[in-house]
Amino acid sequence: MKSIGSRITLWYAVTVTATLACLFLAGYYLLENHLLHQLDALNEAQFKQLKYTLGPNYQTLTPPTIDDRIREVTESASSLFYIDMHGPMSNRFFKSNNLRGQTIPDIPGERAYTVDMNGIGELRVSEFILPPFEVTVATPLAPVRDVMTGYRKVFLALLAVTLIVSIAIGFALSQIMLRPVRVIQTTANRIRSDNLNERIPVGDVRDEISQLARFLNQMFDRLETSFSEIRRFTAEASHELKTPLSLVRLHAERLLVNGDLEPPQKESVHVQLEELARVNRIIDELLFLSRADAQAITVEMKEQAPAAFLQGFAQDASALAEHHGRRFSYTHDGEGNVAFEEKRMRQVLLNLLANALNASPPQGNITLHSELSEGTWRITVEDEGPGLTPEQRSKIFERFVRFNPPGSNDRGSGLGLAICRSIVKLHRGRIFAMEREKGHGLRMVVEIPAIAAA
Repeated sequence: MKSIGSRITLWYAVTVTATLACLFLAGYYLLENHLLHQLDALNEAQFKQLKYTLGPNYQTLTPPTIDDRIREVTESASSLFYIDMHGPMSNRFFKSNNLRGQTIPDIPGERAYTVDMNGIGELRVSEFILPPFEVTVATPLAPVRDVMTGYRKVFLALLAVTLIVSIAIGFALSQIMLRPVRVIQTTANRIRSDNLNERIPVGDVRDEISQLARFLNQMFDRLETSFSEIRRFTAEASHELKTPLSLVRLHAERLLVNGDLEPPQKESVHVQLEELARVNRIIDELLFLSRADAQAITVEMKEQAPAAFLQGFAQDASALAEHHGRRFSYTHDGEGNVAFEEKRMRQVLLNLLANALNASPPQGNITLHSELSEGTWRITVEDEGPGLTPEQRSKIFERFVRFNPPGSNDRGSGLGLAICRSIVKLHRGRIFAMEREKGHGLRMVVEIPAIAAA
């Protein structure tokens, strides 16, 4: 049982049921003793009545007289009481007819006890002294056993009901008790590197869960401060690097323009210029991400039908795919308008296309499908590459994360999909990766809210 809620429910149900079971067992014991004492009291009352019937001069009475007097009293109670009276020499003076000739067993040292007689059943026996006689009065235990059997049935039924009800109550209590934990979990799941300003709500209650929430909020405060410092450093470092890199690039270009270099030297300068361009591109991407994290970027969204925009992009994408030895196809379904910035969305689609070209095998198919339905513009880009594992798909939008297929010569920075995510978020949308439904490969999905029809 891994769930804390399940364990709380189980513990509550077991505790309540066990407590009730102990109470019922104690009640069973007390009730049985009480009923036995009641039978003892009945036996004593019957003995007193016999003593009164015999009178104060009972010692002078003959055995037949004693038998007659006792039988007059016990005839009406013969079904309830079993009476056995004998003298000091164990000579019998009286024995009730319902004993059927049997003698009630004697347990030395006991004045009240229970016996089981053949043909009669269990009896509650009480012994009394009426000098020089010993009088034994017994009462059937069957009524007591019937009461206790009914008690056990009621006990088992109530125990089953208690178990069911306690499970239901325990489950409800666990949900109430764990509600703050679920709030912490939900809020913590929303807090990411690009959303560190959110905090777990904490009430005025001073319990352990509230204290945990305060500790977590303090930790998030420290994380936000650390991330802010890292982003500020990245932005400042990127900005400071652009000027010296530009100077290096200008000097390298001047060397090429002067024409005084040998072929190997020219090739070396060309390599330097390519690397400088790559470093500049990474710096620009880092600056963009830093500004996006700081919410310092605004998009100039224009309400328009996406069909014309996609048609223009598809022409460039087809040429680019053909240049890389791949095939590109495009479809669009649905009508409506979407508010988006063409430049930014084109950057997103180009990044997705570049990744698909890099992952697809030669002559592989890359498919872009656009659909407007239910207030959402959904764009999917599929390739026929090896695909990614679920763990890899969950990480590809992180910065500097790259999963190049074998044989790939891609020298990307690992920032493209992070930029795509930032741009899509600026459009109040979302982007995610999933496995292709048919065959191997990867499907990238972009969803942006569409404008509802008037």
